[in-house]
Amino acid sequence: MADQATPDTVRSWRLGAEREAIRLDAFIRECLPHLSRREIDNGIRDGLFSINGKVSKKGERLAGGDSLRFDGPAGWLAPSPSADFELDVPIIYEDASVLLVDKPGGMATHGFSGRDRGTLANFLLALRPELVNVGGKRWEPGMVHRLDRETSGLVLIAKTQPAFENLRLQFRRRQVEKIYRALVWGKPPAVGTIDFPLAHARGDQRRMIALIESKRGSKLRTWKAITHYRRLAQGRGLSLLEIAMETGVTHQIRVHLAAIGHPIVGDSLYGVEGADRFTLKRHFLHAYSLKFCHPEDGRSVAFVTELPAELAELLQRLKIVT
Repeated sequence: MADQATPDTVRSWRLGAEREAIRLDAFIRECLPHLSRREIDNGIRDGLFSINGKVSKKGERLAGGDSLRFDGPAGWLAPSPSADFELDVPIIYEDASVLLVDKPGGMATHGFSGRDRGTLANFLLALRPELVNVGGKRWEPGMVHRLDRETSGLVLIAKTQPAFENLRLQFRRRQVEKIYRALVWGKPPAVGTIDFPLAHARGDQRRMIALIESKRGSKLRTWKAITHYRRLAQGRGLSLLEIAMETGVTHQIRVHLAAIGHPIVGDSLYGVEGADRFTLKRHFLHAYSLKFCHPEDGRSVAFVTELPAELAELLQRLKIVT
C-alpha cells in the first residue's frame, strides 16, 4: 500500500526517441531499480506514476519520446534506508571492523524500502552513515545476520566490506556460535537436539513449517536446520532454555520448539492460540551470546548481553530462577 503522506516529490524521466515501446512497469524498473516488482505494481495502482501526464496501468507501453512522471512521497525514491537520529540502541562493542548492538524486542532489523522507519538499519545509518556502502543488500547496511522483529539481543555489524565478507563466510561455514535464551511451555528433556528440515508454508509465506516426516514427491523447497537446547530452569508449567543454533534458517528456533510441543511464550505465529502471554508484548526469545573469529586478526571473541528488563522481570515474577 502506498504512503498516506501528502505527495511532496516530483521527478520525471524521458524514454529516448530511438527506443522501442516498453511497458510502464518495465521502464519504472529501469529508472528506479531499487524498487521491487510489488512496490512498482502498488505505486502504479495508487496513481503515483503517469505517462505524459496521464495515470496509466502497468501493462501500457511508452513509445520513444514519452515522459514518465512520479508524483508522490520522497521515500519512494530513496535508494537506501534513511538515518533516524531519534532511535537509541545500546552498543555492546565497537572497533574499526565490527560493531555489536543489543537490538530491542519489537524493532525490525531492517525494512524493504526507503519508506520504512524505526528499524535497526535506520539507527545504524544515523550512527555510522558510511555503513550504507557495506554489505550485500542496500537495505541491510553492514548486517551480517538478522533477528526477527520481536527477538531481542545481539546483532553483528561489519564496518568494512572485507570484514563483511569474512564474517559472512564464518556464518556460512557454521563457525559462529549463536546462543539464545527462550521461555517455553511445558518441560522438555534436560537436553536435546531438533533436526527437522524447514520449509515455507503453502499459501502463507510468513510461516515456516517443520517437516517431521519425509514427504516423498513433495515439491517444497526445504532447508536443513539443527537446533540444540538444554533446560536451565523450570516452574509454573514453563521451562527456560538455552539454545544453540547450528544452522540459521528463518524462524528456526520458534518452529523447532513448537514442533516438539514446547512453543515459545508469547509467540503469536507458532504458539498456542489463547495461551497466556503474561502481559508480554513480544515473544520470549533473546539472542544472548555470539562467539566468532575477529575478521582482522582471527582471534576468538565472545560477547554476551543479558535479558532485557521485561523478560528478566517476568522470570522473577514467575519465580523461575537459574
